[in-house]
Amino acid sequence: MPELPLQPTIERVLEAAARKGVELRIRFFDESTHTAHEAAAAVGAHLGQIVKSVVFVAPGEDGGLEPIICLVSGPNRVDLGRLAAVTAEPEVRRATAREAHELTGFSIGGIPPIGHSRPLRVIMDPDLGRFEVVWAAAGTATAVFPVPPATLRTLANAVVAPIAEDRPEQVAANRVAQANPVATGESAAGVGHGGPAAAQGAGA
Repeated sequence: MPELPLQPTIERVLEAAARKGVELRIRFFDESTHTAHEAAAAVGAHLGQIVKSVVFVAPGEDGGLEPIICLVSGPNRVDLGRLAAVTAEPEVRRATAREAHELTGFSIGGIPPIGHSRPLRVIMDPDLGRFEVVWAAAGTATAVFPVPPATLRTLANAVVAPIAEDRPEQVAANRVAQANPVATGESAAGVGHGGPAAAQGAGA
């Protein structure tokens, strides 16, 4: 039985990777992998291994909108304040579904980190680097691909910077450390995002 032709959105992702010498292995599913939880269940991966490509916009020089793609781990949300600091865009905001589609050429639920219809700024949260392999949307809600975080960074030409909100467990740990700086060996100013990271420092 002949193979069915790939959807144009998936072809764009494959072509973008091929231009940088990377051959992607696409996995297809009958059911939607629209959410990070669905994607993790479909591929049998940890939720943290799922890459969420979240579209934000900032005012452009021509009066239009400049899209910014944020790559964050499945359970994480983008911290708007940190993103504004990292991008030097104080008016940055999350894109609407229509804006995201018009600016990237992909629909929410299947937005990939690469292959967009125009060059985009891409910011990648370092939390994704905890894993050997992560999974990203391949252009539709029923297709994903595995990729090492370092390769993903190269493919997306991404800037790595802390843009994710602290998860509840991180907040709790920071509070304990701030309350007991001697016991933890940290000064209160150097814990969590009170140290150097604060100078750099979207939800999904």
